[in-house]
Amino acid sequence: MRPAAARTDAKRHHDPEVRGFASDNYAGTHPEILAALALANGGHQAAYGADEYTEHLQRVIRSHFGGQAHAYPVFNGTGANVVSLQALTDRWGAVIAAESAHINVDEGGAPERVGGLKLLTVPTEDGKLTPELIDRQAFGWEDEHRAMPQVVSITQSTELGTVYTPDEIRVICDHAHQHGMLVHLDGARLANASASLDVPMRALTNVPGVDVVSFGGTKNGMLFGEAVVVLNPDAVRRMKHVRKLSMQLPSKMRFVSVQIEALLAGDLWLRGARHANAMAARLAAGVRGVAGVEILYPVDANAVFARLPNEVSERLQKRYRFYFWDERAGEVRWMCSFDTTEEDVDGFLAALREEMGR
Repeated sequence: MRPAAARTDAKRHHDPEVRGFASDNYAGTHPEILAALALANGGHQAAYGADEYTEHLQRVIRSHFGGQAHAYPVFNGTGANVVSLQALTDRWGAVIAAESAHINVDEGGAPERVGGLKLLTVPTEDGKLTPELIDRQAFGWEDEHRAMPQVVSITQSTELGTVYTPDEIRVICDHAHQHGMLVHLDGARLANASASLDVPMRALTNVPGVDVVSFGGTKNGMLFGEAVVVLNPDAVRRMKHVRKLSMQLPSKMRFVSVQIEALLAGDLWLRGARHANAMAARLAAGVRGVAGVEILYPVDANAVFARLPNEVSERLQKRYRFYFWDERAGEVRWMCSFDTTEEDVDGFLAALREEMGR
């Protein structure tokens, strides 16, 4: 018996006219992604990745990340990072990362508590690691009293909205590999970095020597799901088993895979990222004209970090959603998304000027 025609008793519980700059995760799902989900629906497909959509996804992934690349779809970004880092480290292993990195600040200790590894962090000025900064933690490999540095993890674009160039990534990869370490790239906003530099994603990943990528799509229009993309198969062991024991194996994997395919098979990933970046650039240009507001970091991708009086931010938050980055220092973060409009930006700037003038 075929299912009855689609119907729903669900009701809308939010105002779709409400806009904000809190996170690119606040945005809805791109219509082309929703259409892809509907395309993959209906009928029966094998579970746990043995479906035709996940098989086809591998060809799409290789077109962006090279002939050895293999994608392992997962539920979310933290899961992608934990699975990646587990597969790259031994039980006694450690990961060198920027102090501001998402794996250190925003994942609730999951890499350490779930992944069973040690994070060795380094303070940075702009969220970016360098060989010199890496060397602050890259030592003691034979010291049984210290967790062994085995991986360098970089974020692209960084948590501070800055972007590594291909040459910067190559230098990091060469330096890490010379020390016998592997390189993981947290690519939650890899598309934004690629769009910012106007280079293909391979120029930021497999070409300079990255071993494993956590590829993100949720911040660029997907409904849910990310992927661990293994670029160097010799760097990992038993990825399928690591993904399962980390509770990141989607049973109906076709619905993750088809979203990534929709994002990457054409230029949807690039269109969304370019637009988000352009809106951030528009926002930054307008903010620079507001006396008393300071932009803190280069606006390389889709994030604007600023400093302004806390009382102004608190009033502004009642009109537009956004987060304090460091409330004690008066620092805030404004994020733009694939669906941010020029009207959204201009309305926010008008509100900012008004609140600063009060």
